[in-house]
Amino acid sequence: MTVDLHRFFRPASVAIVGAAERETSSGGAVLRNMKIAGYRGRIIPVNPKGGEILGLPAKTALREVSPPADLAVIVVRPDLILQVVREAAESGHRNVLILPGGFAEAGPEGLARDAELRRLTAEAGITVAGPNCAGDIDLLDPDQPFAATFLRDMPRGGSVAFISQSGAIAEEVIAKSHTMRLPFGAIVSVGNAVHLGITEYLEHYGRDERCKAIALYVESFGDGERFKAVAREVSRVKPIVALVGGRTLPGTGAVRRHTGADAMENEALDRMFAACGVIRATSLRRLLIACKGVGAFPQGFGPRVLVLSNSGGPGVITTDSAFREGLALPDLPETFAATLRAAVPAEAAVANPLDLLADAREDRFALTLDQALKHAHTAFDAILMIHVVPFMVDPTPVVAKLAELAAAQYGGPRPIPIMHTMMGTLPQREALFGQLEAAGVPAFDDGEEMAIAAGTCAAYAAARGMR
Repeated sequence: MTVDLHRFFRPASVAIVGAAERETSSGGAVLRNMKIAGYRGRIIPVNPKGGEILGLPAKTALREVSPPADLAVIVVRPDLILQVVREAAESGHRNVLILPGGFAEAGPEGLARDAELRRLTAEAGITVAGPNCAGDIDLLDPDQPFAATFLRDMPRGGSVAFISQSGAIAEEVIAKSHTMRLPFGAIVSVGNAVHLGITEYLEHYGRDERCKAIALYVESFGDGERFKAVAREVSRVKPIVALVGGRTLPGTGAVRRHTGADAMENEALDRMFAACGVIRATSLRRLLIACKGVGAFPQGFGPRVLVLSNSGGPGVITTDSAFREGLALPDLPETFAATLRAAVPAEAAVANPLDLLADAREDRFALTLDQALKHAHTAFDAILMIHVVPFMVDPTPVVAKLAELAAAQYGGPRPIPIMHTMMGTLPQREALFGQLEAAGVPAFDDGEEMAIAAGTCAAYAAARGMR
């Protein structure tokens, strides 16, 4: 059954049960994060002491909140949660996000609490997100930012949603979104998934037009057939990249202890993903890099790439990596090669990969990229650029020219995807990467990362084309 999750991510009003002034409390963290995210709806702190919390008038109980809030966020002790849910049922609150644990994962007492939670919510028609989760962040719509979470930071922002069965991994993804310049705009911690699990969130972001790609960290799928059906439909319109935990014998035991579920065998997992168009990542690092690729190019692209470099070694390493990722490096069209031979030094390697030599400045780079773009539609599906900056070359005008050419062609009828790597010691790295990415060119720390991202884009295009 399709579940409308609009009130879990774009609520007009939020009651925070357990809200507090203290920064180290879960309720205090959630309230502050709602403010930090810039949430524009009505926030109702709920605390037995009442009064005022962070400048907001507080209610002493959820039953005092009238009309009912679109979403009630519960951050009280586990032994108090069922009473709050009863209040929600009595006062007309129908959407509840429970962050604390103490349910199915917490032994016999937790199992009994879980059973009562399910009974209460079924009778009242309440939908539960969580419990035992880190909360949710959705910044995809700048006019409706939302962050009911005690995670320490907001993601960098962008069009990729991350749905995770681990709160700790969700927090790591947020951290890496800043250090690796990753386009994550939504973070979902699934928790025990009483009602809302991986599949329901996947379906939600599959329908959200502001979300261009979806990443998953999964240990168990629940109803596998329903997951496959939803993933099959979503992957027709946007990429899904998934990292599945528990791929080793010790890992399967860890999954069982973490979620209580049995891990799926590797071969069965590969078959399932192939059938529903999900791209599988084999490590968290590869998942993150993949998201940088499909976040920039959510339609994917073909496997033919031109490696345009000014250094032999990085070009070789990137070529090896590209081959391992399923990419192809076709020969240069003869007219393209002839133009370059007449313009670049004789020592340059006019082939694929190209080596323009270390002293290449903006004129040599610009000529090569301009010619590559003119020939790309017959020979290449994407251009992978490598710029190693020696001490005698100022990278600023080079990057400015490449960004100008890229932005101009992206405004045309048939743009060619471009990725860029800058290697070496660059004091201006952040500014240069920012200039490239503002022009629509994702920037990477090395050619191997760039090849992984490009390979993911090609894998998605291939999977989409076979369906």
